[in-house]
Amino acid sequence: MTSFSIGDTDFLRDGRPHRVISGAIHYFRVHPDQWQDRIRKARLMGLNTIETYVAWNAHESRRGEWDATGWNDLGRFLDLVHGEGLDAIVRPGPYICAEWHNGGLPVWLTGGERALRSSDPSYLADVSEYLRRVYEIVAPRQIDRGGPVVLVQIENEYGAYGADKAYLASLVAVTRDAGITVPLTTVDQPVDQMLEDGSLPELHKTGSFGSRSAERLATLRRHQPTGPLMCSEFWDGWFDWWGGVHHTTEVEAAASDLDELLAAGASVNIYMFHGGTNFGLTNGANDKGRYLPLITSYDYDAPLDEAGNPTAKFFAFREVIARYAPVPDELPAAAAPAPALTVPLTSAGAWTDAAASAALADRPQTFDELGHLSALMRYDVELPDAAGGLLVVEEVRDLAWIAVDGVRAGTLSRTRHDRAIVIPPGRMLSVLVEDQGRVNYDHRLGEEKGLVGTVTLNGTPLTGWRSTPLDVAEIAAGLAAGSAADATANSAGPTAWTGVFELGAQSDLFLDTDAWSKGFAFVNGFFLGRYWRNGPQRTLFVPAPATRIGENVLVVLELEELVSAQAAFVPAPALGVTSE
Repeated sequence: MTSFSIGDTDFLRDGRPHRVISGAIHYFRVHPDQWQDRIRKARLMGLNTIETYVAWNAHESRRGEWDATGWNDLGRFLDLVHGEGLDAIVRPGPYICAEWHNGGLPVWLTGGERALRSSDPSYLADVSEYLRRVYEIVAPRQIDRGGPVVLVQIENEYGAYGADKAYLASLVAVTRDAGITVPLTTVDQPVDQMLEDGSLPELHKTGSFGSRSAERLATLRRHQPTGPLMCSEFWDGWFDWWGGVHHTTEVEAAASDLDELLAAGASVNIYMFHGGTNFGLTNGANDKGRYLPLITSYDYDAPLDEAGNPTAKFFAFREVIARYAPVPDELPAAAAPAPALTVPLTSAGAWTDAAASAALADRPQTFDELGHLSALMRYDVELPDAAGGLLVVEEVRDLAWIAVDGVRAGTLSRTRHDRAIVIPPGRMLSVLVEDQGRVNYDHRLGEEKGLVGTVTLNGTPLTGWRSTPLDVAEIAAGLAAGSAADATANSAGPTAWTGVFELGAQSDLFLDTDAWSKGFAFVNGFFLGRYWRNGPQRTLFVPAPATRIGENVLVVLELEELVSAQAAFVPAPALGVTSE
């Protein structure tokens, strides 16, 4: 079997110097039927390795319900990497950031008072069980057992969060006890304190950066005197948030930075080679004083775009890599226009009144208290003496629509730091709250969602709340099956819409959402994700395996109003105005 180790200056493959030229593909952001295509294109760009995070909350969204099948079949993904003749790097966290909801940690883990990402015994017990499950998949696929895995990472940019060396040592012990024999690494930004806090002497330090390669490598070398230099997150693009722009990096500049890195003899993992999509409700959020939920697309301005097509950056990177390593002669096919068609939509009625069990309590119950993992919670309370006035919430997480007796009064937004609104007199107050994405970075992991704390009207607390979880995927499934709600509803307010369209072949599609306001979209029951006129994103990617030859069903759950009661599929993605 092949060996892989760390030498004085290089990675060693069977004792010979070896440079890792890797690219990131997150299996959980790509339809499983398209994994093979993306991996093959990585090889065609000249990569010899594929890196992936492991998203714990994708595998175990509810405690004890472990799933490693379908979208979560990490073993199959690694086998496909191996079948393409490539190596693999696995980064199981448990924390991954990745602009993924809650940084990859399950909500059931992060709720409560225990210290996250620390040597807290109860936290470590859960983390250890998780890692053992992952390593049951990874260990038999290590390179010295005939598989593709050459490196495993411990934690993730831990120096930006904490300095609990006992915690890191515990993760190493679990990893080694589970049979992981390949070299173990850590990654941090090339900042002295982060590199010092985020690793242990027995772990190989790597850096994360996207420019000024020589300078960053010099910093890394001060903390890693021997062994190969590696940038294990070479940022070739960036992520987007609602209300922002579509971030891009200049192709020639990114290629030049990659060239500088490789010219220095360093190994690299390009983050991202192919970004994919935050399908469903999987987008994360940032909050550094202002809450910014991330968009559905994770295109990342990567060498392969969201739909898996090569970009100008693909060919520029390929040209750079060819100066340092063999590159296949074969090229991937250029992007072809997707089918364009228009689909009339039919109102399926109000959908946020969907029958569901409600919790009764003096104060609003959070998503977390009710174990609710979907996007919406509806809160209802009777107003004393049919009074109106100043409504004040302690905190809304993250966006709330306020209605009195069914008439909209306005919204409260966490992003805007809203806390108060004047409501008209009426009998019943209804508040519909959307969890727009869990913060994936720093110390806001695991915060509760919904109406948090006390709600007052003219200074007096409102009591006697009904908190009703709304599972948008279940509601959409019911509508697709024909169980429509009140079909007499007009186009204003939360209204569901359905449409049917025909395809002659399964095809990647781009659903144009420009004529809609805010909501969720599904094709044949496949949850495409969120859309919002706040932008920058204007299309939702529909992977070909989610489509059918013949009849296809589109369901749209609109939270506000449609400008036009039709759906359009367009030939190419529209991700918004760029930062250039």
